[in-house]
Amino acid sequence: MTGDGAALEGEITVAAAASLTEPFADIGTAFEAEHPGAEITFTFDSSGTLSQQILDGAPVDAFASADERNMDALVEADLVEGEPAVFAGNQLIIITKPGNPEGIASLADLAGAGVVSLCGEDAPCGRFAAQALENAGVTIPERSVTRGHNAKSALTAVSEGDAVAGIVYVTDALAAGDAVDAIEIPADQNVVATYPVAVLADAHDVALARAFVDYLASDDGQAILEERGFLPPT
Repeated sequence: MTGDGAALEGEITVAAAASLTEPFADIGTAFEAEHPGAEITFTFDSSGTLSQQILDGAPVDAFASADERNMDALVEADLVEGEPAVFAGNQLIIITKPGNPEGIASLADLAGAGVVSLCGEDAPCGRFAAQALENAGVTIPERSVTRGHNAKSALTAVSEGDAVAGIVYVTDALAAGDAVDAIEIPADQNVVATYPVAVLADAHDVALARAFVDYLASDDGQAILEERGFLPPT
């Protein structure tokens, strides 16, 4: 159970990184089953887009980011209730068209593979991909790069054939199933994304938002995240 078992009722809106789409759908269903009077509405997008929307006054009760930078922006603006809590981690992976027709085996192969799909430069997955490529000493010509607004759209470019390969989160590749092939990135080149969550200061139902945040750290919440490929919080 979440919290002290008291009945929770009401509605909240949770803004979350696009890479959290699948686990949060599962978690929302489980949370609402535990609290039949509660209803959660999710809005998924790039963490940078969501953070800016909240800064601009979007009515959101809790925010789950794929990086700490966009959460820190809200903390600095005094828009967060209490302290953000890290609830998960993630890593990057190379994806290709099914069958990997270009024979891509590493980040180095992306430099001359053809069109490569990356997240937008301001999105966490885009910044992390740039860091991984730098770690590997790889430069992809910008003319060969197509950029998705968030991790899901970056993956779609590969799964629908607009790009021969891409760099997304491990969890997105897992969710895509047979739509893409996946090639691991060595640990010394990879980047670990840290996912913080927080209740917002202007939340209209702080108790319900806090219960949701607490659920993410619970055994049930962590089990769902792990099943979807996320790393435990560190």
